[in-house]
Amino acid sequence: MATAQAADYYAYKRPHVAEYPAPPGMEIDETILKSVEQKTGPISGNTITLNEIQRDRITKIANANWAISRDVVSKPAFNPSLVDEIYRTELLVTSGSKSVPLQRVMVLEVSQYLENYLWPNFDPDNATFEHLMSMILMVNEKFRENVPAWKCFHDRDDPFEGFLRRVLLLKQQGRDLNMAEKTNYLIFLIHSFQSLEDEIVRGTVLKLVHLQLWHSLSSGRFQMELCLHPQLIKKWKTMVKKEAKEARRTGMSSDPRDKLEVKFLPMLIQEFLEILDSKVINSPKHSDEKERLINLYQDDETLVDEACLLYCERFMEFLIDLLSQLPTRRFFRAVIEDVAVVAKCRLSTLYTHQRGKLFAQLVDLLRFYEGFEIDDHVGTQLSDDDVLLAHCSRLQAFQLLAFKEIPKLRDLALANVGSIEKRNDLCKRLSVLSAEELKDVVCNKLKLLENSDPCVERMDFLTEVMVSTFEKRQSQKEAINALPLYPNEQVMWDESVVPSINYTGEGCLALPKLNLQFLTLHDYLLRNFNLFRLESTYEIREDIQDVLPRLAAYINNEGETRFRGWSRMAVPIKEFKITEVKQPNIGEVKPSAVTAEVTYSVSRYTSQIRSEWNGLKEHDVLFLLSVRPFLEPLSGEEASKLSVPERFGLQYVRGCEVIEIRDEDGNLMNDFTGRVKREEWKPPKGELRTVVLALDTAQYQMDVNAIAEKDAEDIYKTFNVMMRRKPKENNFKAILESIRDLMNEACIVPEWLHDIFLGYGNPSAAQWTNMPDTLDIVDFKDTFLDADHLRESFPDYDVSFLHPDGDVDKFPKPPFHITLPRTLKSAANQVLPGATKRGGVDGDIVNKMMETNGKREQIIVETYVPPDPGPYPQDQPKKNNVRFTPVQIGAVISGIQPGLTMVVGPPGTGKTDTAVQILNVLYHNCPSQRTLIITHSNQALNDLFEKIMQRDVPARYLLRLGQGEQELATDVEFSRQGRVNAMLARRLELLAEVERLAKTLHLPEDVGYTCETAGYFWLLHVYSRWEQFLAACESNQDKASFVKDRFPFKEFFSDTPQPVFIGLSFERDMRAAKGCFRHLTTMFQELEECKAFELLKSTADRANYLMTKQAKVVAMTCTHAALKRKDFLQLGFKYDNLLMEESAQILEIETFIPMLLQRQEDGHARLKRCILIGDHHQLPPVVKNMAFQKYSHMDQSLFTRFVRLGIPYVELNAQGRARPSIAKLYNWRYRQLGDLSYVQNERVFQLANTGFCYEYQLVDVPDHRGMGESAPVPWFYQNLGEAEYVVSVYMYMRLLGYPASKISILTTYNGQKHLIRDVIRQRCASHPLIGSPSKVTTVDRFQGQQNDYILLSLVRTRFVGHLRDVRRLVVAMSRARLGLYVFCRRSLFEQCYELQPTFQLLLQRHDRLALNLDETTCPTERFVGDTGRIHLVSGLEEMEHIAMNKFYQLYQGQTIGQQVTIHYSNQQIHGYNSGATMPMNTNFPAEQRSLVEPGFIPYRSPETQKNAEAPVDDKLNKNNDTQ
Repeated sequence: MATAQAADYYAYKRPHVAEYPAPPGMEIDETILKSVEQKTGPISGNTITLNEIQRDRITKIANANWAISRDVVSKPAFNPSLVDEIYRTELLVTSGSKSVPLQRVMVLEVSQYLENYLWPNFDPDNATFEHLMSMILMVNEKFRENVPAWKCFHDRDDPFEGFLRRVLLLKQQGRDLNMAEKTNYLIFLIHSFQSLEDEIVRGTVLKLVHLQLWHSLSSGRFQMELCLHPQLIKKWKTMVKKEAKEARRTGMSSDPRDKLEVKFLPMLIQEFLEILDSKVINSPKHSDEKERLINLYQDDETLVDEACLLYCERFMEFLIDLLSQLPTRRFFRAVIEDVAVVAKCRLSTLYTHQRGKLFAQLVDLLRFYEGFEIDDHVGTQLSDDDVLLAHCSRLQAFQLLAFKEIPKLRDLALANVGSIEKRNDLCKRLSVLSAEELKDVVCNKLKLLENSDPCVERMDFLTEVMVSTFEKRQSQKEAINALPLYPNEQVMWDESVVPSINYTGEGCLALPKLNLQFLTLHDYLLRNFNLFRLESTYEIREDIQDVLPRLAAYINNEGETRFRGWSRMAVPIKEFKITEVKQPNIGEVKPSAVTAEVTYSVSRYTSQIRSEWNGLKEHDVLFLLSVRPFLEPLSGEEASKLSVPERFGLQYVRGCEVIEIRDEDGNLMNDFTGRVKREEWKPPKGELRTVVLALDTAQYQMDVNAIAEKDAEDIYKTFNVMMRRKPKENNFKAILESIRDLMNEACIVPEWLHDIFLGYGNPSAAQWTNMPDTLDIVDFKDTFLDADHLRESFPDYDVSFLHPDGDVDKFPKPPFHITLPRTLKSAANQVLPGATKRGGVDGDIVNKMMETNGKREQIIVETYVPPDPGPYPQDQPKKNNVRFTPVQIGAVISGIQPGLTMVVGPPGTGKTDTAVQILNVLYHNCPSQRTLIITHSNQALNDLFEKIMQRDVPARYLLRLGQGEQELATDVEFSRQGRVNAMLARRLELLAEVERLAKTLHLPEDVGYTCETAGYFWLLHVYSRWEQFLAACESNQDKASFVKDRFPFKEFFSDTPQPVFIGLSFERDMRAAKGCFRHLTTMFQELEECKAFELLKSTADRANYLMTKQAKVVAMTCTHAALKRKDFLQLGFKYDNLLMEESAQILEIETFIPMLLQRQEDGHARLKRCILIGDHHQLPPVVKNMAFQKYSHMDQSLFTRFVRLGIPYVELNAQGRARPSIAKLYNWRYRQLGDLSYVQNERVFQLANTGFCYEYQLVDVPDHRGMGESAPVPWFYQNLGEAEYVVSVYMYMRLLGYPASKISILTTYNGQKHLIRDVIRQRCASHPLIGSPSKVTTVDRFQGQQNDYILLSLVRTRFVGHLRDVRRLVVAMSRARLGLYVFCRRSLFEQCYELQPTFQLLLQRHDRLALNLDETTCPTERFVGDTGRIHLVSGLEEMEHIAMNKFYQLYQGQTIGQQVTIHYSNQQIHGYNSGATMPMNTNFPAEQRSLVEPGFIPYRSPETQKNAEAPVDDKLNKNNDTQ
């Protein structure tokens, strides 16, 4: 097997839960190792084996005291001294840069130390300090691993509140915490303030940032704040009276500043400032301080204490978090300004120190949020005019003060505002004052600081406070507009901004977070803009790091850069020149456009790669690289010490966009503007290509300024490589432009959604029950299959069926008009079936509301007979055949009403059917409104679209945009071009029908020449005849055959399949006549709609008209919506309703943008309904960089955030996918998930799985050949034993007759996926009796799909890994319909607390595979529950032997020929030593003999496997091991 060194260093760099390698260059000194080993025992490497864990001291203690064991034995009573000992010997860190011993904490957390020992035995009054700190560390570890941290606390609410109170009181107890303990304490506070959705946590921590916090303000700052916010004066006086009354009642101190809530945060800030000032950087006193030197970093004769540095960085994160959420910011910002935290941090030594780069970035982020453009107490966003007015007022007030009282500042007082608002100007003006004079201005006249502050003696500090108060700051819009959209080399390799993949979660980053709440829409957009830009930067960086080693750059004898290698995605540049720099737009500094030309050759590429480079088209994004390698090749040791740019000589990176591409003769290629006609297009000539590029104007301006001001190198003369990326991964620029455009717009969100979106106000405010203009009477069309179905859907109401005339209908039939009762609009949607809201209305109250005078309220249902649709089969409407559950009906009712509707759809509960019915009912009740459908994937969009086509929505009103339209399982095209062609073809058909109609009326046939002439024909000859016919019928209703005899269009309808009129009943024939006229009406209505396509001549105009006017239902993916937003706005695209499927899998910003694809109308958003359908219990959006996922919560979807905010939602509660027994493996995650009668009564669900005793089972897989999990390259996890076992079971199933298309093999890791594919390729794929299964993929990739039988490999044997994320477990357990077989290490997974409900069910059965060997073919007549004769498979070797015997028996039965006996040697067959004799047919093909011949190797080396599987096309899998 190839070693890990054979793989590229950057391959498969996917981190995972609770297991991370040490960053390069962070090796531990031997002296430290020895000292730590004396305390905690030997430290294992990053790949701890299971045996090492089992031999570990902590594991032994856990097994004896709290760990769950298969052997039920009594555990000893709780021992507080044991907790104290574990904390002192295992968890306490007294030196070093880490705040926790990560490996020790991981082992304790995996053993359920918190859930089984610390929390059950916690007493708020008597718990020791060590007990409390141990719980803090365990909670922090759960947050680091992204698993629910507060879940185990909710079984005891009062002790939980006591625990939080004890944590806050730690600072008052006089215990001196070391730096690591202070950091852990601070991290716990950060997590607490990030968990405001938890009621108990919120109630405790928000007291720390309440109005009473202002007791700690200086008198000057306090008076200033009350003057600025006079509405708080009354509230302050009321609070002070209440506090005084409470003090008298309790007899406690009357000084409110002694209260914990008042002094807690100021005390923390003061402690931080002391550490920052005196402890984080020190000079060594003696050269022999060996122990101190070990823990300090030498730099320029100063020593940076790494532990203090981490604390300072974490404290900045803490302050940023408090200022970036309105509930915590409102009163806390004044405290930050009162102490001048930002000024003190900016003037600290650490801010400018080499080791303080991350700290400085965090300080800048804190400064940004301190001056954020928002009214803290009202919550409204300040416009640029408001900010400018406030700035000018503040500066003018200071000028007035200076003019009156500070003679030395007379020049400043008389200057215009524009000349003194910049930092340099202010510093220059203030420099005329002495230190004492400036102190008097700051402390006494302006009262910005207290005289007691020790820093007021520093001149630079006072100047910084003055400047930061009065300088003009760049607005958010200016900053975002000046920011380049393409990343450069400085941003790409800044680890504090774009961290590498091995982010462990132990430190913080200079990144924004996606919180539960946001300050303003600008704040929301800005955070998403930065995160999306940096996530894209990370992906681009990975692509560059993949390209550079392939190019193999070197310096030739002339000193020029040349390339020995080649790359598919990069090409050397022959010539680069800037051709045009346009003048800036008015009010801007940067050029309006910068154009360049690049010439390159495609001569060295194969035809396929050449066609890819020739396929560059307008708006494709490329990257220009400047590579200048070392003169001499680097040794391995030298290369390891360098960064990637240094190692490969990468100097600069700049992004650009394609304008056009030309061949060697200058002919235009890939023209989309119409300049080159299709018939004139010719293949490109020559091998040279010239591409015209649009450079980033903001970046170009920055580069030019650097050349002018700093005499920097001209970057644009150094480019020698041009790199492209895969189109699907290269759409970041359009999305960033969309976000930036949104930031430059005003009032972009509907008013009814604004507060909800930011996370404030009443969570139910956007529900339809609180919205105006609701639909009181709804035509449900084909929603109900019969009257009983309607009654079942409203079990809490008395249903009354009435005729349109008011009489009772004793034999009601659908369709129905329903008058919604008043109680459906009461109790915040709680009466609606399936509606769920945290802290909902009490059931007794709801029942009382529904009862009137002791009787249940009635639902009035009006039955009606729909009009005859027409005499032809195509006239008949398509009908629904799904019997919706009451909860689904509740979702439909909510969805068709205005406002926000959220539907949680567990696996198999019919989310798509519900969504389609909402659209169907909405179309028929609001036919003039337009609906936009958004999904995350093309597959989901096509599934939804195909079901819409089966409803009574005309195909001419449906439009599918994007690249996945060709995958629709239909003969009709629904793309823009396909719909235009269909409308033109339909026009010809209809005009031919008009001519036929004219012929039957004995009129000239030229009336069908155009749609316009057809319209005149309708008015003059068709509609007039119909009116005359109706008038004649009024006086001849007593004649049964009158309609048949006098109907004017009888000859036209003579070709109907059945006779239209029978002449026996006037009423019946009259209904048929109206149906015929309805057919004609529809025909001429379609012609009227075709008129625009007749008048518009260009294909583009027709397609745009179709999208903006004709289509009523438009469907696209969220990516397409973000890419094309600018086009939609330019075309005037409009829609009234938004329905979003898979919304829990879509990034926040990709959910937000589809809401804003249209311009406002009269300053208001047109959007009336927003329907979000998803499942937050399944996997979230994919974020490749773990730092953005773990630290910034970028994988948070809008749907999940709304659920966390407590917004009411409808949760579907009946699944129709899996056997009820299999559904129990995951239905515990949902409130009341039951089963449809279909899965209980259908025979396919009642019969057992042939050859298996159970329909689901966990199979314990021990080490195979002495090995469990392995990682041939980092994070590329494989388990050979499980792979072999899974494939053997698959072969066994195929040989029993299971269809390959009904079997899917899933795994939780990418490495295992490749290994299983390799085994199948060599053992099964080419064999006609076996073949390949439907899919071999990861659980993450299989989300949203299903199959009858799932074989699941969990891979891990050391740590549970990312399966601890219960959302991944839910997806894994819910993919199977009939059979699920899980292959894993039992001893590992049964210990995992988060997975207990599922694994307790799995472990109720044998953990060895139970087979029924009496069954030989599918299907069986045995029922589920009847196991038959059970044969327990001893292990992999026996399973392989069973499969081989099965194969031989089947092949022997199908083959006639000479047989020989082949003696098996003593060699192992896949690890099984047979030594037996077996008859075998000599006619076996070679590929079939590999199944049973000795020496077959079922896997290849990781390097071979890597090259075979994913050198280029599997980039996502390289970077994201869960994908």
